[in-house]
Amino acid sequence: MSVSEKEKDPAALKEEGNVLFKVGDMQGAACCYTKALKLSGSQAESAVLHRNRAACYLRLEEYSKAESDASKALETDPGDMKARFRRAQAFQKLGRLDQAFLDVQRCAQLEPKNKAFQDLLRQLGAQIQHKSAQLNSTDARVQQMFSLLLDASAKESDRQKAAQNLVVLSREEAGAEQIFRNDGVKLIQKLLQSKQEEIVLSALRTLVGLCTGHQSRAMAIVNDLGMEQLCAVMGSDVSTVSLAACHLLQVMFEALTEGMRREIRGKEEAILPEPSKELRSMLRHLLGMMPASNVSGPGRDSAINLLVKQVPRKSLKNPDNSLTLWVIDQAGLKKILEVAGTVPELSEGLRLTDNSHMSCSVLLSKLYDDLKSDKERENFNKLCEEYVQQHFSRPGLDGKLRAIQTVSVLLQGPSDVGNRTLEMSGMMDAVISLCASEDVTHQQVAVEALIHAAGKAKRASFITANGVTLLKDLYKKSENDRIRVRALVGLCKLGSAGGTDFSMKQFAEGSTLKLAKQCRKWLCNESLPPTSRRWSVEGLAYLTFDADVKEDLVEDKNALQAMFELAKSEDKTVLFAVGSTLVNCTNSYEVEKPDPQLVELAKYAKQHVPEEHPKDAPSYVEKRLAKLLEAGVVSALVCMVKQESPALTEACRECIARVFLAVVERQEDRGTVVAQGGGKALIPLASDNTDVGKIKAAQALAKITITSNPEIAFPGERIYEVVRPLVSLLSLDCTLLQNFEALMALTNLAGINDRLRQKIIKEKAVPKIEGYMFEEHDLVRASATECMCNLVLSPEVQKLFLATGNDRLKLLVLYSGEEDERLRKAAAGTLAMLTAEQPQLCAWIPGTTTHWLEIVQALLLSEIPDLRHRGVVIVQNMMQAEKSLAESLMESEALEILSVLAKGGEDMPDPVSKIAQNCLDKAMEYGIIMSREGKEKCKGTEP
Repeated sequence: MSVSEKEKDPAALKEEGNVLFKVGDMQGAACCYTKALKLSGSQAESAVLHRNRAACYLRLEEYSKAESDASKALETDPGDMKARFRRAQAFQKLGRLDQAFLDVQRCAQLEPKNKAFQDLLRQLGAQIQHKSAQLNSTDARVQQMFSLLLDASAKESDRQKAAQNLVVLSREEAGAEQIFRNDGVKLIQKLLQSKQEEIVLSALRTLVGLCTGHQSRAMAIVNDLGMEQLCAVMGSDVSTVSLAACHLLQVMFEALTEGMRREIRGKEEAILPEPSKELRSMLRHLLGMMPASNVSGPGRDSAINLLVKQVPRKSLKNPDNSLTLWVIDQAGLKKILEVAGTVPELSEGLRLTDNSHMSCSVLLSKLYDDLKSDKERENFNKLCEEYVQQHFSRPGLDGKLRAIQTVSVLLQGPSDVGNRTLEMSGMMDAVISLCASEDVTHQQVAVEALIHAAGKAKRASFITANGVTLLKDLYKKSENDRIRVRALVGLCKLGSAGGTDFSMKQFAEGSTLKLAKQCRKWLCNESLPPTSRRWSVEGLAYLTFDADVKEDLVEDKNALQAMFELAKSEDKTVLFAVGSTLVNCTNSYEVEKPDPQLVELAKYAKQHVPEEHPKDAPSYVEKRLAKLLEAGVVSALVCMVKQESPALTEACRECIARVFLAVVERQEDRGTVVAQGGGKALIPLASDNTDVGKIKAAQALAKITITSNPEIAFPGERIYEVVRPLVSLLSLDCTLLQNFEALMALTNLAGINDRLRQKIIKEKAVPKIEGYMFEEHDLVRASATECMCNLVLSPEVQKLFLATGNDRLKLLVLYSGEEDERLRKAAAGTLAMLTAEQPQLCAWIPGTTTHWLEIVQALLLSEIPDLRHRGVVIVQNMMQAEKSLAESLMESEALEILSVLAKGGEDMPDPVSKIAQNCLDKAMEYGIIMSREGKEKCKGTEP
């Protein structure tokens, strides 16, 4: 039957699914059954297909789908025991123990001697009893906590302890359910009104336990408490309370949105209405916090942070950006711009933190990037222009300052929108004139706008021509440090316009070094406020394009320490500047090496050719890395990754990943990186990052996994999180070096335990690894085969070699005869393990190639001990598998070789001699050869 005919025949598709199921390809089998179901015209046939697909889903741990398919099979045939048993297994995994018990009880009644039915029945009985006892015990504990908390005469310490115990109970499903059913939410509402910080924190943390992963409880709590109260708590001046309330709302969002993606919502399996009304109510209240004067700075930052996480699409592959459009249409954009335009120093301004403007920039950028059409973007532009124009045209300076401040925030976020507002009539003139104002606040707003505008292509040349003189005057003549440091950054930004191109410098020789020296001086001056010191790092981020500046910076230990301390501080706006500075110092940016012929052609045509600074040579970079490691760069990077802030953008994460990759380049430095928490920090960077950043972080993880003990580098459950990033490097988009390092790292992981091997298989790595076994590059091909050698310890991978019509075994036999020693060792080792675990493969070896005997003999004769050892193991496995194979081997030169090996010698390892002797003993047992005594006996009887 042709492929096209098979695709139209449900019976053929079902049979193909059965074959794939037997060899362990559950995804492929489920796919075949799904195709067959679409073509099936018979109810009975559909029931069998649903039953089969349920088995696949059970193996794939998709228990809701398994239960649904088994139920559909039972609708057609209620007496189908296989379907009922599979549904019972799915119910058990879903926690629906009572329903599972009823199903398996019915199975056991009809087939009382079935061991599988009886085993599951006993398991479920024990689980139901345990759950019942747990509920009764938990109920008593919950009631005790409630009594203490409601007793006004109880000691304060006892009430605090009761509140903390409630938090612990809420983290257990039984405890959470009991708290919820005993009107716990009303009690918690009273606790939230307490004046004691610890009691309020305990109440918030208890609510987190109730809402985590449970949509129905989250919906009820949102409705019972009301978003007004929750937002009021998050707007608190107490930062710990504000952060705890923010975490609670984040958990609520996740529970509601996760519930929308599931057919059945909530662990009690009740079908609930869509939570979209609650979600929009939550977002509406968060937007309402933006212009509210009674909200604290940290509370407003938390609201912005939640909007960043919840409104824009997580992936642009998702076509639905309705939430972003809804926020913009609900006057949300205007409310966000209210924060963007706030100048805290002006009277009656909103309360902001040092991070508020940066957070606003990130939110505006995310919203703009989430728009899909020119019409949507034009509407966004128009609303921003209207807001800026409305304030700019107001009489007095306050309106103009708000307009300029808004433009500054837009330039840091959606820069295209920022450029359009900057080009509005009179805007640039106002910025230039306010730079000369005598009022420090006016100067500060204008200078910052000038700095942010300087990086934009359309304005850079204008500002270079008109702004440099102004900035120099401000830097030299201003008496206020806040203005001087900002003016200095503006000069740094303009002075670095040539990037890393040594031949494209804007200022005279030595000017960048003088600017950098002043930046380092500001950075180390602890008497300055952190905001001013942060600007000096911004300056260094631009100036470190110059290799002379990099060299000076890494020699200045005080400056490095000061920069790292800032990276760990509350001011999150410094993160990108620190990341950029470190990327420049470590040369971990992308550098395209131009084609030498094209360079010569460009010189001939008198075109500009970029030049690399002599101090950017590898030897200089290596020394800089050593000095950064000594100064504590790893602990700074680890702290930066831990920051929960919109300022930790994907671009910032990419910078951190680049630096991590640079610091693990040398093998001897990897232990230091691991000891300081670098391994743990890299895992989130490999999943939440730009595409480039994910690859850089994954490659750094690979380098660590290759040379460090993975169980020490990634202790506990963390080791399983490393697998997915490593598998992502097995892609054609990655370099061969990245492929090679990923394969080496996966080889190490696959050799640790079966659970890790299962994780590698589950991440669909096996087909990719098999693909690299055909790679032309020797090292990549050998490392892929080594990885397979460890993976064949898994029965699931062994089954792939047993599948009919594949050449996997043939490839191993052929590779065992290759010249490349590393490849031969890996292939022969895989063959030795496979033939030991799956003896039936031994009989297939002669059919793989006519040269199989030569290849085996060459292994036995090898001068390399490891290859000899693998060779005798393969021969032993073949001889034990079938007598005919033993005869074939003994009729060849293998008999003579084994006889020599069995005698041993100084250069002959004992295991090889012993196994060779085992082979000869087996041949004698079969009667293929005689022992020496037997031969002598035969000679004595001759006439």
